Amino acid sequence: MNLTPVKTPLVVKKIFPNFIWDIKTNAKEIYLTFDDGPTPEITKWTLETLKQYNAKATFFCIGNNIEKHPKIFYDILKEGHSIGNHTHNHIKGWKTSAEDYLANVKKAQEVIDTATGKEKLEEVKLFRPPYGQISPKQGSELLKIGYKVIMWDVLSIDWDASVSKERCLNNVISKADSGSVVVFHDSVKASKNLQYALPRTLAFFSKKGYTFKAL
Repeated sequence: MNLTPVKTPLVVKKIFPNFIWDIKTNAKEIYLTFDDGPTPEITKWTLETLKQYNAKATFFCIGNNIEKHPKIFYDILKEGHSIGNHTHNHIKGWKTSAEDYLANVKKAQEVIDTATGKEKLEEVKLFRPPYGQISPKQGSELLKIGYKVIMWDVLSIDWDASVSKERCLNNVISKADSGSVVVFHDSVKASKNLQYALPRTLAFFSKKGYTFKAL
C-alpha cells in the first residue's frame, strides 16, 4: 500500500517556503506537470491528449532522455509547453553529495540549452528533484544560480502499479483545485494509469470551467 500523501500537507509547504508547491491564484487554473520524459512509448500520446483540450503543461525532462529522443523533446517545445530540468540521470538527492548533484543538474542543463537555445531557457528556469529528494544545501545552491524549485500540491501516484487507474484519477480530481501543481509521469511505468487518468482529468476540470496552464 502506497503511503505517500496525495495532497502535500501545509506544514511541509511551510517548512520549505522557498520551493514552489502551488500557484497563488483565484482563477480556475490547474498546472499539470509530467516527469521523467521524453519517452517514445507515452510522451507523444500525452501531447496529443493535452492538445485535445487546448491544455498547456510543464515537462520535467531527464537530460539523458532528451539526448536519446531529441525529436520528441522538440515536439514538446513545438506544442508550447514549458520545460524543466529533472537532472541528467534521475538521481536521488538524499544519496548524492551537493557537488555531484549540482554537476548532474548542470549536465542536464547543457543538453536543454543546446536543444532550446539559451534565450528561450532564460524565460523559464525550472527544476524538480527526482523522487522529491533534495537536501537543504542542494536546494539553496540551485536557488542561488537562478532555478525555481518546483515541487507539487497533488500527486497522482500514477507510477505505482499497486494503485489502480481509478484511484489514480480520484487522487487528482478529489484533491486538485485552483492553483494546484499536479504531478503525472510520461514514463512507461506510469503509462497504464496515465492513459486512463489524464483524459478524464482534463474532461472533469474542463467541464467545471478550469484551464490548464504551463509554469
